[in-house]
Amino acid sequence: MAHDERRLQVLRAIVQDYVSTNDPVGSKALAERHDLGVSPATIRNDMAVLEEQGYITQPHTSAGRVPTDKGYRLFVDRLSAVKPLSAAERKAIERFLDGAVDLHDVLGRTVRLLAQLTHQVAVVQYPTLSRSAVRHLEVVQLTASRLLLVLITDTGRVEQRVVECPVDMAQDDVADLRALLNSAFAGARLADAGGRVPDLVDTAPPHLRALVAAVSATLVETLVEPGEDRLVIGGTANLARTALDFPGSLRPLLEALEEQVVVLKLISEVDTGGAVLVRIGEENAHEALTGASVVSVGYGTGDRALGGLGIVGPTRMDYPGNMAAVRAVARYVGQLLAES
Repeated sequence: MAHDERRLQVLRAIVQDYVSTNDPVGSKALAERHDLGVSPATIRNDMAVLEEQGYITQPHTSAGRVPTDKGYRLFVDRLSAVKPLSAAERKAIERFLDGAVDLHDVLGRTVRLLAQLTHQVAVVQYPTLSRSAVRHLEVVQLTASRLLLVLITDTGRVEQRVVECPVDMAQDDVADLRALLNSAFAGARLADAGGRVPDLVDTAPPHLRALVAAVSATLVETLVEPGEDRLVIGGTANLARTALDFPGSLRPLLEALEEQVVVLKLISEVDTGGAVLVRIGEENAHEALTGASVVSVGYGTGDRALGGLGIVGPTRMDYPGNMAAVRAVARYVGQLLAES
């Protein structure tokens, strides 16, 4: 066990040095820079075993070693703790996000902040409508036979639809329709709300039946069809700093970020327990991301994740620092949305 623990210390030292210097790490440098309590010869033996087990590898041109995906994975799995952010960093998060005026602004600020804190590409998924609930349905009469239907969700999403009604409407009827819709749908999960529409048409009071029938198709479409799942992305320029970490080309990764589908899938697969997920290199199961790591977490209100946020960068990254930043920002965004 002592051997394994010591080898883990050697691996930690290699990861830390390689992340900070981008130079392959040799046993001599490890012995000089870290108080590992053993001779350079023992460190060399430990490195030989780590290499044999696939945790580190030797680049062709160098005598030093670099961590493999498997090595980073062990390092992340054995982190004793994610280092907490400093009070100043937490204050900066609060100050930066508190000025936001609406959901779009919150998410835009979130990616800029995450990109600054981590020096990586930051990505935030818009809250998915399927996880949202109806906060309010507003009905506005535009003309004698035209209504504007506005759905406001508890995640700050707003969906608007114009409805042509075959009947002329009295103002009182519009007010009654608004009251009826809100009593039927307020607080309902979007995933369940669409199924209530047919019952509403059947049970509506006689003077509203034609109106409810007229808005029913639009209601189903607004409630059931989630608005397009989207990502907000910031800090792509940070990839230029780490271009050397992607030996082939940055192009596949940039294309994946632009097309969003691959990254959206990774970011939206969040752990409902609120754990920070780390996917390293080939664990991302997409060739565009083989040289990259994705650090992500769900954000939301209470115990309900509304979407995912995180960062994408090279596998050679500061995992403890980035995991802390992603977690802290997600917590704060969740608080903001709970208050809004």
